[in-house]
Amino acid sequence: MKFIYVNIMPYRDLPEDFVQNHESVWVTIPSELYDAEKGHLMFNEYVDQYEIAVDAGFDAVGFNEHHGNAYGLDNSPNIMAAMLARKVRQTEKTCIVLIGDSIALYNPPIRVAEELAMLDNITGGRVVAGFPAGTSMDTNYVYGIPPAELRPRFYEALDLIKQAWTRSEVFPFNGKYTQLKHVNLWPRPYQKPHPPIWLPGSGSVETWDYCAKNDLPYYYLSYSGYATAKKFMDGFWEHRQKLGKDLNPYWAGFNQVILVSETDERAQQDYEEHLRYMLRTLMHIPAKYAEAPGYRTARSVAESLVSQFALHGKSRYSTKTDFDWKQIVEAGNVIAGSPATVRDRLREMIKSLRVGNITAHLNIGSMPHHLAVKNIELFSKEVMPYLHDIWDDQWPVVGWPEVANNRLNHAGLAQNSV
Repeated sequence: MKFIYVNIMPYRDLPEDFVQNHESVWVTIPSELYDAEKGHLMFNEYVDQYEIAVDAGFDAVGFNEHHGNAYGLDNSPNIMAAMLARKVRQTEKTCIVLIGDSIALYNPPIRVAEELAMLDNITGGRVVAGFPAGTSMDTNYVYGIPPAELRPRFYEALDLIKQAWTRSEVFPFNGKYTQLKHVNLWPRPYQKPHPPIWLPGSGSVETWDYCAKNDLPYYYLSYSGYATAKKFMDGFWEHRQKLGKDLNPYWAGFNQVILVSETDERAQQDYEEHLRYMLRTLMHIPAKYAEAPGYRTARSVAESLVSQFALHGKSRYSTKTDFDWKQIVEAGNVIAGSPATVRDRLREMIKSLRVGNITAHLNIGSMPHHLAVKNIELFSKEVMPYLHDIWDDQWPVVGWPEVANNRLNHAGLAQNSV
């Protein structure tokens, strides 16, 4: 079982009346609400938290990409990854997972191939290249990609990057959206033939197909809770089964908010206000931005697959009375409580979804630095070691750098001791 620490890097200080007075936290949020002095502090605290997670023994640290919003301030995952690259290299096993290089937005996409090759060399082969199509807010509205072009641009960019990583000769690339006379990648990736590629997404049938046919791990990005996510993940496994592929859990991953404290009651005291800020303020997105017309393909519409932001949208937690901690926890939207409670719920979730990879969101909403550090430390010491061996006796690890298999020995923390 692999655990990836990820931090959306939210802007923690929007005004209390933001939801009442502003249309959206994404796309049209007024830039004057951003305070650079506070942002300076937040960015550096987020880097500190990533470094603490590396020291805590996570299998990887993960970075994503979003634009024009207060939901997540990481515009450039490769910049953030570069800041952690040297520290990661000094560990026994920790890797860097790019959960979001939105390659359809790059012109030319060869820039991503170059930057990830650099990171792969610096870390000595510890990079996982995750390429999502991107949210409708980021791609269609902030960056202006027409919805009908998004997937063709994405797959063309992916083709170019893979060729650039693997072809030894200088070659021309004549795509519909990118034309390059001389593709000649320097430096070459450290890993051969290239870093593992994952495709994160929010439930597109086409992404399932592509992952299954090309043996790439699929990463389901959702805050809807694992009860809701089971339908999506069952669909992914059915696609693999129809194609005669194995059901190794490491072909899949899931995104989960996890909040650990000394007791279940203390978890609510510690985290409730910060979770409310996340779900009510940072997910304040109108449906028109969550899914531009044409963003979902006809096949995904037919299978009733909806983006996570359309599920959570503007009206779901529009008033304080709409937010109920116990209901949200019981539904599995978040996993929260004492270490024992979190271990039990996580084990149930992992088995139910059949996933070998979990991105652990341990800093959410308006959570202050000291509380985020507490959550990281409790999870890494009291939860993660007890779950690392869930799939060990059944399935080999796939889709990870070779160094990731050099697992630390968690002596005395056997599964049956939970």
